Amino acid sequence: MKIKLDTESFSIIGESPQIREVFDIVGRAAGSQSTVMIYGESGTGKELIARALHLNSPRASKPFIAVNCAAIPHDLLESELFGYEKGSFTGAVNARMGRIELANQGTIFFDEIGDMPPPLQVKLLRVLAEREVDRIGSTKSTPVDIRVVTATHRNLEVAIEEGRFREDLYYRLNIIPLELPPLRARKTDIPLLAGYFLNQFNGSGSPKTISDEAMNLLVNYSWPGNIRELANFVERMVVLSIGSTITPRDLPDKVLGEVPKEKWIPLENDSEPTGNPAQLLQQSLKQSFHVGIPDEGINLKKLVEDFEKELLIEALEKTGWVKNKAATLLSLNRTTLVEKLKKLKITNPPG
Repeated sequence: MKIKLDTESFSIIGESPQIREVFDIVGRAAGSQSTVMIYGESGTGKELIARALHLNSPRASKPFIAVNCAAIPHDLLESELFGYEKGSFTGAVNARMGRIELANQGTIFFDEIGDMPPPLQVKLLRVLAEREVDRIGSTKSTPVDIRVVTATHRNLEVAIEEGRFREDLYYRLNIIPLELPPLRARKTDIPLLAGYFLNQFNGSGSPKTISDEAMNLLVNYSWPGNIRELANFVERMVVLSIGSTITPRDLPDKVLGEVPKEKWIPLENDSEPTGNPAQLLQQSLKQSFHVGIPDEGINLKKLVEDFEKELLIEALEKTGWVKNKAATLLSLNRTTLVEKLKKLKITNPPG
């Protein structure tokens, strides 16, 4: 799904049935004036969906104002939302429009609406009912024409039972509920998203790719931080990984530690490894990189290249990147080692 924001474009990435269902609801709800409540864990892209609703609506040319109710201190949130008149409180040297007024004729997005304090919930309820806003210190109301979109990661029905959220406000906001799936529930979209972020973060140098083995691990990781965590992770790996391919050795321990080993290391038994050093090295390398042959097959050439690259980098790291010593460790001529390094585009790490 492609949408336009000023002169820049950005995409909502995904082809899974779960995200296609979200696209379908966005497409049908965007043209209406109904309030939309977006549910989802942190990092699932709730603001991106809110912008999609706005930019595909008749209000697309008007303001989109986002308010994070959890990020603004409660004692400042009222003046941020409703504005104030000059002299209404100490420090109010000039009148100021609130964000609700700034969104007039456009869309206002209340992120983390579940964190809005109860006194402001009452005032917001009046705005929704009367389509008027009262600035702090003002004696008259100002009409506003706004489309309201909200989002939360909280269970608002539980918050209602606990007295932290008004039931009447909930029913005003929850006209069109939209549930965003967590990334772990749409695994088929992970390679698409990873590729998108990889293109985004690749610099002007040699572009990096992600090996099939590393991608298999990423797909099977739970991503508690969702899309935001994946984006941050890909950026970090682009900067820190050695060579042009991100492989399992570049993944953080929390990814390797969480993914069940049967997903990527098919061990024959759980006994301690035995054998001479060469056999142990071979067994270790096999366990590190062999993921089994899936039904759709593998790219053998690329798999062998990644395997060879890992051996070369391991030898170089063990010898402090001294090529003569690394060649000896691998039983290679130095010239052969240098040719392989050039072919696989392996260079000394900076510093």
